[in-house]
Amino acid sequence: MIRRDFSERDIHMALDGELPADERVAYETWLDATPEMKAKSARYSADRAALRAAFAGVLDEPVPARLQKVVLGEAPIKATAPRSRWWLAAAAAAVLAVGGVGGYLAGADGLGQEDPAEDQLAEQAIAAHVIYAAEQRHAVEVPASDKDHLQTWLSNRVGLKLVAPDLTANGFQLVGGRLLPAGQGKAAMLLYQDDKGERLSLFVTAESSENAKGTYASAEDGPQAVYWLDKGYGCAVVGSLPHERLADVAKSAYMQLVNGLAS
Repeated sequence: MIRRDFSERDIHMALDGELPADERVAYETWLDATPEMKAKSARYSADRAALRAAFAGVLDEPVPARLQKVVLGEAPIKATAPRSRWWLAAAAAAVLAVGGVGGYLAGADGLGQEDPAEDQLAEQAIAAHVIYAAEQRHAVEVPASDKDHLQTWLSNRVGLKLVAPDLTANGFQLVGGRLLPAGQGKAAMLLYQDDKGERLSLFVTAESSENAKGTYASAEDGPQAVYWLDKGYGCAVVGSLPHERLADVAKSAYMQLVNGLAS
């Protein structure tokens, strides 16, 4: 086994698949022994998954010439009606294609701030689920055996009175939870598992200022998010269950969360 000092650079290499295979075991051991670096790795991985989810299927499309001209500064940016998610993704593709001008585009005309809030919530929730639902030893920070502390801790950090829903009737038991970044604030993630090992997660944040509800999937064969937003909070239930079953679980979780918030 290779033994050497690892750094943040190695985290990026590992995520990009560029870390030599003979260093992987030592790298994983280093991560487990370095909590702050393990947290960075999880955060970078979540960001990577969220970006891929946001631009899935679009980065391979040809970039319109007019957008390339805007990115290169060869054409003026005109004030227009609100742009679609496709326009934003195409612009991002243009940045990746030409390179070196990301700062210009990111600051132009408020670009990057027009994604619907519900899509942002769902994408963040799915990204977090993809990372942590697959973890066996480090899926949660606080286990279900310390449920009272888990609820109090997450409530204080997120800024909501959070009650972990009891999903026993739906066949799921609470595994535990963790605190995650979400936009400019924080989110609580609660993880559940059934007797077959199938996992689903609840992603709750106090950052929402809109009202919406729906279902979102970032990839055709990936997990889905059933979400709702109300002024003052947002929640997404994420899993790979058949849609009807996931919707039933989400309905149960929703009622318990809302009752907890109102109590």
